[in-house]
Amino acid sequence: MQSNPMKAALKAGKVQLGTWVNLARNPATLVLLQAAGLDFARVDMEHSSPSMETVADMAVLGRALGFPVIVRPPEGNREWITRLLDGGVWGLHVPQVDNPDIAHEVVQASRYRPLGMRGMAGYSPGNDFTARFGPAARAEVNDQVHITVMFESAEAFRHIDEIVGMEGIDAVTLGPTDLAQELGVAGTPDEGRVIDEHRMRLIDAANRHGKDTAFLVGTIEEGQRWIAAGAKLIVYSSEARVMGMGFEDAVKRLRPA
Repeated sequence: MQSNPMKAALKAGKVQLGTWVNLARNPATLVLLQAAGLDFARVDMEHSSPSMETVADMAVLGRALGFPVIVRPPEGNREWITRLLDGGVWGLHVPQVDNPDIAHEVVQASRYRPLGMRGMAGYSPGNDFTARFGPAARAEVNDQVHITVMFESAEAFRHIDEIVGMEGIDAVTLGPTDLAQELGVAGTPDEGRVIDEHRMRLIDAANRHGKDTAFLVGTIEEGQRWIAAGAKLIVYSSEARVMGMGFEDAVKRLRPA
């Protein structure tokens, strides 16, 4: 059974760099991102349109490359968690974890006993088609799965220590735009300050409980800032935005006045 290189790197204290994959369907995108020096790809199924079949193809290639594919499902329920993990996805980025009950259900669905009650798939990409299903093999699979939960509401922050400290959760993050919308600061001069304050609250809680923090950043300077603050998982932009902004800049420079 293969080992998740991202979990090993995080355990060693190494910052891991990734990007969102929103539009690209060709699994060769993973080869390109790895060749560029990134450590993982995060595929979005909540706000983008890739199918389960596309994600499963990418997940299996990611395992073969040693380049983890992390997926944000449309919802953090048992149906999505089971299918994605059994399909070979090495990590989940779970949205809208607003309270400890939701966090508990995520852990139950994503971990075998004794941490949870993940359904037994048997011979599948999720265990690299090994035929071992005993306690040691289940513990090995549990150790390779990486779970990040998203704080996207004021309610989630009211339960911050209960959620962050829960066994079976590896890392925490926030959804900056959804959180800003709920807090009533979206599009206002206070948005940046308020969201940064909540990021710091997550870093402090993660430090208390020995967990990692993951942040999306739109600029190199922003990424450097949050790495210095202690974040270990940095997702820089998305393949769609990098491509779009790159072509926009080229067109501006090449277009005759």
